Amino acid sequence: MSLALEGIRVVDFTRFLAGPYCTMMLADLGAEVIKIERPGSGDDSRAYGPFLENESLYFISVNRGKKSISLNLKNPEARKFVLDLIDTADIVVENFKPGVMDRLGFSYQTLSKRNPRLIYCSCSGYGQTGPCAAMPAYDLIIQGITGMMSITGPDPEHPSKVGMSVADIDTGMFAALGCIAALYQREKTGHGQQIDIALFDVLMAILENAATRTLNTGKPPTAIGNRHVTICPFASIRASDGFFNIAAGNDTLFAKLAAALEDPDMAADPRFLTNDSRLQHWPDLEARLNAAASKKTIAEWCEILDKAGVPAGPLNHMDQALNHPQIQARNIVTTIHHPEVGDVKCIASPVHLSEGTRESYESSPTVGEDSVDYIAEILGCTIEEAQRIVDNKEFE
Repeated sequence: MSLALEGIRVVDFTRFLAGPYCTMMLADLGAEVIKIERPGSGDDSRAYGPFLENESLYFISVNRGKKSISLNLKNPEARKFVLDLIDTADIVVENFKPGVMDRLGFSYQTLSKRNPRLIYCSCSGYGQTGPCAAMPAYDLIIQGITGMMSITGPDPEHPSKVGMSVADIDTGMFAALGCIAALYQREKTGHGQQIDIALFDVLMAILENAATRTLNTGKPPTAIGNRHVTICPFASIRASDGFFNIAAGNDTLFAKLAAALEDPDMAADPRFLTNDSRLQHWPDLEARLNAAASKKTIAEWCEILDKAGVPAGPLNHMDQALNHPQIQARNIVTTIHHPEVGDVKCIASPVHLSEGTRESYESSPTVGEDSVDYIAEILGCTIEEAQRIVDNKEFE
């Protein structure tokens, strides 16, 4: 059975994380992704550790299933090849600062005149417009400037970043969504379009309740640790051997929680009768929950609460999470074979289609490993002539 995006060709000018994550999602869905890299070093993230046999696990984790072409774009023959390649493409994805692709001669305006059906996705820190458009941006900077760090952490005095690069990853996902939407739109209109995706915009969008609340009440939320700002108890509590999470989101669940913790009078306490009163008296409720939970282990409480129908779960470390029985049942971990380091385990795509889901993955490419084959195909030249273009040092 063919994959969902089989037959779609993507020319990938991205590096680091947001752009490569977008194009990996497209590759996972079956698109042919051709990565354009600088000669020698390639994508900057190839230099980021940790390493296996001198190969970056960081790079491998977001570049599987792609092809790599490495060329000096100062070389007119190389530039002609790239333009001819883009003429055959459905999508171009880039994540340079605004203006860089224009200077390279690969702007949307230039490319769309050659290929009117082209979808051109630009990922950047602040977007293609606005007073900050030219500013550099990294995930940490965006998490801070959007206010995300002000609501993350144990308390307002200790703002924290989210533990993974949420601005980059979510931007990559929104970019892939934009590309797929534009492909569908092209079926109706017959022409492509430009997509403008910004880390700043994306992080503002996923702030959901926090942003809407501030806009409409004028009262910004602050960091409150693992608690929920409007639901109680929705927090981490301490068992005899560490913390676990509970999510008793209504009065019925709270009564079940109190009974399961062997403190049924807790649910009848006037301070804890309603969600609002539980929020108001959280310090007292937290102390009582911890006192009750301290009598058993995390595993014991999770089993008890599961039987009682109360949502609960442990705070796993990564090694524990990756050994969860759901991992094997859902085929969440997959193995790819890398030509330099052998088998590498990684997380499979979470998109499970009833028709056209990928069952296996190709490795991330080594720098430029597909250059000669694509040049010969697109330019209609011999392998020897293609190799000469790759090896040309005249324009360095």
